[in-house]
Amino acid sequence: MSMLLGGFDIGGTKCAAVLGNATEGQINIIGKRSFPTPATPEETIRQFIAAMDELVAQAGQEGAGPLQAIGISCGGPLDSRKGLVLSPPNLPGWDGIDVVSPLRERFSVPVALQNDANACALAEWRWGAGRGVSNMVFLTFGTGMGAGLILDGRLYAGISDMAGEVGHMRLEHEGPVGYGKAGSFEGFCSGGGIARLGRAMAEKHQQEGGTTAICSDASELDAISAKSVFDAANAGDALALEVVQIVGRKLGRGLSLLVDVLNPERIVIGSIYARQEQLLRPIVMEELRQEALSLSLTACEIVPSGLGESVGDAASLSVALHALE
Repeated sequence: MSMLLGGFDIGGTKCAAVLGNATEGQINIIGKRSFPTPATPEETIRQFIAAMDELVAQAGQEGAGPLQAIGISCGGPLDSRKGLVLSPPNLPGWDGIDVVSPLRERFSVPVALQNDANACALAEWRWGAGRGVSNMVFLTFGTGMGAGLILDGRLYAGISDMAGEVGHMRLEHEGPVGYGKAGSFEGFCSGGGIARLGRAMAEKHQQEGGTTAICSDASELDAISAKSVFDAANAGDALALEVVQIVGRKLGRGLSLLVDVLNPERIVIGSIYARQEQLLRPIVMEELRQEALSLSLTACEIVPSGLGESVGDAASLSVALHALE
């Protein structure tokens, strides 16, 4: 049996309307429309409705069945029970915005809202690297560091939809800033955090007379990114490999806390880890073996995202399926 599901991904710079056909254990993206995030939430919702109307009409012409549900993925904070977006830092003006009711009224199907980490966790659990397990943690490890938790076969969001905000955990008293906190998990393990760490270490290295493939001179410091750090590390640059060692150890330490507290069967890590597993995995596992309880670690697999770069498209569709259930 297949189900036609709609999805809406709301981002700080762009939004996407997605249509997918879900079958047992599989999702097939059959249509997508992206557009820059409008200045107001009202215009954003209007453009999404127009895009979904177009996608559903096209799918109908191709023999697809009726739309069954719509899922919305958005950065938090939010209230998933009431369907409200509550002033995310990357969405100015979205103060207590009801995104669920207008879509429910327009399309007459179940509509649900989840934060993006929870949505990605549902997608990996249904269709990706988390299939077949009852206890799973998904880590975003991209622009930021957040977690989605599947516990005892159910999404766990917490009383205020704030469960899984692991990026805020402080791993060291000092370090790159992430989630507004120096030395945080997000500070060490996110795209921006890695860039800041690489920049600080490259600047110090250059002041001491050293050279690095991360950047050729001080004029290029501001252009350092997580990608440039990993590119240099993969080319064998000593300083870049030192940065990666720090990132890998902090990732392992953060994972050890999740392993010990939650005792999951599987931890699925997206974005940067999925792209750089060959470099990071040996460092991460060494740290985990030192820090985590051996019995808990033995029961847990650490794996990259199974959906890869398509996890964002699948995320909102997994929320639609969750709404039906």
